[in-house]
Amino acid sequence: MKAFPLLIRYGSIVLAVLGVWQMTQVLQVIKAQENPIPPPPVAPPAKPFAKGVAATGILEAADENVSIGTPMPGLVTRVMVKVWDKVKTGQELMQLDDRELRAQLIGQEASIAVNQANLDIALAQLAKVQDMLDRLKSVTDQRAITQDDLRNRTNDVIVSKAQAAQAKAQLDAAHAAVKQTKLLTERLTVRAPRAGSILQVNIRAGEYASPQNRQAAITLGDVGMLQVRADVDEQNAMSVRADQPAKAYLKGDSKTAYDLEFVRIDPFVIPKQSLTGASTERVDTRVLQVIYRLKLPEKKTLYVGQQVDVFIGEK
Repeated sequence: MKAFPLLIRYGSIVLAVLGVWQMTQVLQVIKAQENPIPPPPVAPPAKPFAKGVAATGILEAADENVSIGTPMPGLVTRVMVKVWDKVKTGQELMQLDDRELRAQLIGQEASIAVNQANLDIALAQLAKVQDMLDRLKSVTDQRAITQDDLRNRTNDVIVSKAQAAQAKAQLDAAHAAVKQTKLLTERLTVRAPRAGSILQVNIRAGEYASPQNRQAAITLGDVGMLQVRADVDEQNAMSVRADQPAKAYLKGDSKTAYDLEFVRIDPFVIPKQSLTGASTERVDTRVLQVIYRLKLPEKKTLYVGQQVDVFIGEK
């Protein structure tokens, strides 16, 4: 009878040890199946300053990129530029379908001739009644004419003057309609607002362009000088000043540092848009944007849109 309690006691201990061993084996199998986190392909850049603020940035064309849109929705009939083209201010970039406006212009130009003819008729009628009135007034013996005839002729002149003024107004309106249609037609030719290089062309002949499109039809920028738009976390915004030195490192090149020249601080804190994808990053982070000018290196090519790591030192 004493052997049974001992058997239960030692059996429970054996089962517990066996359970721990099985759990250890399961954990080892799970750990073996996990994919190890690969190291970053390029080591992050070393901090160039003992104290300072770190930020992420993006390369832009000098004076910012220009997203060229369309004044109204319409079919694109021609695209006159391609990527890397250098354009001047006012140069044609693309053409929207203007056949409807040109058809209206034909009728409006024809109406000018009609209104001009109406004006000529009104002026001729005015000259006629004015001559008859002048003849009545030139009669030396006023007893030969009645006052009713004189008033009627005077009223005829007044009416003819009003009709001539109306015809002149209609002619001016016809000219104005033609001018308006020509201006609207000219607006369908999208021109470069300033000189620069074509960075992107996202529209083709035959496609439908609209001002509501989220993607710009054409992107224009001056790539002769680049600038960096750095996003500084709002918690570090008060630590950034104009006289602080700053350096930038391109993503994938942690050895080459580029000196930055301060341009301005945008006085408006905005929600962060360029998220890194890290699980610890808050999507509600707000940033202060600081603009720096970056000189182009001689032996390397930099591209608009490249991301950079920015370090702002403390003096």
